[in-house]
Amino acid sequence: MGILKISDAMHENLRLSSSALSRSINAQAEHWLRLGMLTELYPDLNHSQICRLLIRAEEAGGLSLSRVCELADESSASRPNAAAGHAS
Repeated sequence: MGILKISDAMHENLRLSSSALSRSINAQAEHWLRLGMLTELYPDLNHSQICRLLIRAEEAGGLSLSRVCELADESSASRPNAAAGHAS
């Protein structure tokens, strides 16, 4: 565990969002970090697909980067146009 320095404006955004969504500030920050990480790794997935991926990862024993990547790869492979997109 470490200390993360963020701007006052981002802290305020976290505070407001965490209150609205009934999460702690740390839990809200972790949620946004997870979404951002997965969005960068898999820009072809939309928010709904990323949420389903996170749920499957949790059902499979928790969120590890390697497991999430495996699930995302499986998800991409199961879509009709995904295989053609990865072949190029």
